[in-house]
Amino acid sequence: EKFIHTSDSAVLFPEFVSRVVRQGMEEESILPAITATVTKFDGMDYRSIASVPSEEDKKLRRVEEGARIPETTVRTQENLVHLYKRGRMLVASYEAIRFQRLDLFSVTLRQIGAYIGRMHLEDAIEVLLNGDGNDNAAAVFTAGTSPISGEQGTLTYAQLVEFWAQFAPFEMNTMLVGNDTIVSLLKLSEFQNPLTGLNFQGTGKLSSPLGADLLRTGAVPDGKILAFDKNCALEMVRAGDVCVEYDKLIDRQLERASITTISGFAKICDDAANVLAI
Repeated sequence: EKFIHTSDSAVLFPEFVSRVVRQGMEEESILPAITATVTKFDGMDYRSIASVPSEEDKKLRRVEEGARIPETTVRTQENLVHLYKRGRMLVASYEAIRFQRLDLFSVTLRQIGAYIGRMHLEDAIEVLLNGDGNDNAAAVFTAGTSPISGEQGTLTYAQLVEFWAQFAPFEMNTMLVGNDTIVSLLKLSEFQNPLTGLNFQGTGKLSSPLGADLLRTGAVPDGKILAFDKNCALEMVRAGDVCVEYDKLIDRQLERASITTISGFAKICDDAANVLAI
């Protein structure tokens, strides 16, 4: 009631909405665990940078006295990063807001923030899988096809080790999997190690014998394991923070608030993300 009692207090309502929505976006989001850096950018056209070294460039050979030092080239990407707007219009009657407590009203706002966070995660995984438009999709390794042993349709610990070996010189420290795939992973005897189970039962955090953080999300297709080096695989680009625009419809006694965010994702190192198709 105090928010809409006077015009002076009404200006606080958009800020309250913005903070609670941001809280909902951050509470259950795994984006901080998969992004290497966050870039804040004022505009809609963002061009990232990338370094694509050859195998020889990755080898820091000895430089003799007076010899030329090998170079690593950093250049701007050919195509722009696509930024997308995600948002929701919140419409409520005066009665629905005026006679409600803030903690109850905050539940709805946090839910809106959680929905926006899930859409951001889907955008991030889409870029990791298929690239950001600069011909940098993740390499796909198929079970039963060299260098991955076994047969397609089956998942073994040996395949995971062979998949892990393809990341050098990067580190496979994060794995994103869907619901069905994570069930197959947790059924492997190596994932039933007592220490792994103790960590899950004690902290609720899944881990793998390969040392990678195991994260479950429905945004990854079943039958695929998306693994990457979280320290150098993905850049998140934000065009500002959560934007809340607020107005009233006096003739219908409605409060309206539009809640939007603009963000996009870019790949930093092409070889830092790979996919295992089982």
